[in-house]
Amino acid sequence: MFIKICGITNEQDALLAVALGADALGFIFAPSPRQVAPQRVKEIVRRLPQNIITVGVFRDEHPQRVIETIREAGLFGAQLHGHESAQNVAEVMVDLHWVIKAVVAGSVEAARADDYLTNLILVDSPNPGSGVAFDRTLIAELPDTVRVVLSGGLTAETVESAISDVMPWGVDVSSGVEKHHGYKDPIKLKRFIDNARIGFEKIAADT
Repeated sequence: MFIKICGITNEQDALLAVALGADALGFIFAPSPRQVAPQRVKEIVRRLPQNIITVGVFRDEHPQRVIETIREAGLFGAQLHGHESAQNVAEVMVDLHWVIKAVVAGSVEAARADDYLTNLILVDSPNPGSGVAFDRTLIAELPDTVRVVLSGGLTAETVESAISDVMPWGVDVSSGVEKHHGYKDPIKLKRFIDNARIGFEKIAADT
């Protein structure tokens, strides 16, 4: 069970997500309505429990810049959410041992996801953060060796069934639990985490 809440921009949402049971928080450094500065992230992360996985999200950034930003912000790992090559991912992993590589469902990169040094593969729709779901059957195209983090259009209403259909290692949500860009809706957030947990518990009970 792995539940990641992405697009965190403020301390209140970060603390609430953790209190409700999120395992990881994502902070976006790539151009986005949810983009946040490393120094601001550092201030937020200081107040979080040490067992929470904190992740910086980048898109087509130079590997050394990724490493420097993660260190500056005091984060645990990175999420590479662009068209980074296997070599780019490997360069980041020399210094950061916890890296998620995002791929678009149905893409060549998704089908060859085991080319990346990391086996943490987030599967998203073509427009990250858009809240638009993709055809979940495309998950079957990914290699069996990777741990799939399901993203793309998930909401409190759909996450339980999506987990049942796909049986991912984890789930990731941003816009699906927002009241507006960069600010989470407490009710949506609680329902999402509760329903995701139910979905994962059903999988565990069936195996």
